[in-house]
Amino acid sequence: MELVDHSDATRSVITFCRALRSEGLSVPVSNVFTYVHALGVLGVRRTSRVYWAGRATLVRRPEDVETYDRVFSSFWSGDESWSAEQVSAIAVTRVQLTNEDAGSSEGKEGDLAALRYSSAEVLRDKDFADCSPEELAEAIENMRALSVTAVVRSSHRWRGARRGFRPDIRSTIRHSMRRGGEVVHMEQMRRVPRVRRLVVLCDVSGSMEPYARALLRFAHILVAGRTRVEAFALGTRLTRLTRQLSSRDPDAAMAAASAAVRDWSGGTRLGDGLREFNDRFGVTGMARGSQVVVLSDGWDRGDPEELGSEMARLHRVAHQIVWVNPLKATPDYEPLAQGMAAALPHVDRFLPGHNVASLETLLKVLAG
Repeated sequence: MELVDHSDATRSVITFCRALRSEGLSVPVSNVFTYVHALGVLGVRRTSRVYWAGRATLVRRPEDVETYDRVFSSFWSGDESWSAEQVSAIAVTRVQLTNEDAGSSEGKEGDLAALRYSSAEVLRDKDFADCSPEELAEAIENMRALSVTAVVRSSHRWRGARRGFRPDIRSTIRHSMRRGGEVVHMEQMRRVPRVRRLVVLCDVSGSMEPYARALLRFAHILVAGRTRVEAFALGTRLTRLTRQLSSRDPDAAMAAASAAVRDWSGGTRLGDGLREFNDRFGVTGMARGSQVVVLSDGWDRGDPEELGSEMARLHRVAHQIVWVNPLKATPDYEPLAQGMAAALPHVDRFLPGHNVASLETLLKVLAG
């Protein structure tokens, strides 16, 4: 049987999605795959089906419907039906993607498969500093697929349990009084689990400009995605951003955070910022037993001795300090900056943070 060339139909779908992006719509690669699956199920002989499949999978906000309608009308103008070759092409593409998702297909190629790897996978490993504005926006959008797991620890509170770690004398006596003082069963108790707090300190100074936007978006994913997360911006001053980043709407959260940070892309005084954090929040309770993540390249205009001293204070009360430096991924990188050198003795884990893949690794470290 002759193999159908599906490049034309596939390219049409991809080009249509790119046209939507050029008009301001956010269309992640995952939504493109969903669109192709939908077309494979519904068929593409009728323009109305192509329209509603895209409307359901590619439009994420009500205010984007008008733009979608305009682009669709312009792009598919005059296409009342698709040819048999195009129908077969979409079916081939859908089967190909389905097989790949099931893990039973190897070595199959095609424009959408190439898009899957050359876009999603390449952007996953591409340095944020090397991304174009469009690529950075898509890489940030791909962060939504990251798995955020809360770490549970034992608290100082105890409660009754069928299988516990120590006897519950009070409950045992109380139950025995109902039986004339006879102890029939020894009640048990165990510690109440509690989510370990996570504190994120994000450097927004000028030297972090190529990474600050992506890392602040990562902080938003953490704040909005799990409980007991606190976020701060570090520059020439300390700015608490937990409330601003709590919004489920990423655009609203980033706009609120940007408005709150008055020293964006300014200087860096990490020691001063950490001292304020320790005095007002950290040592007094927020950092005690918490995981603390510092997102910074370590370049500091302040006194490195002060930075080292404040890091030591923080390390004494925190459960774990993870320093994430985007520059660590650079070949032959050495922590020669005075600030970074002063902080490292008080850091439990030192990781890169230059792309989506490195942030995924960070989440695995935090999850234990």
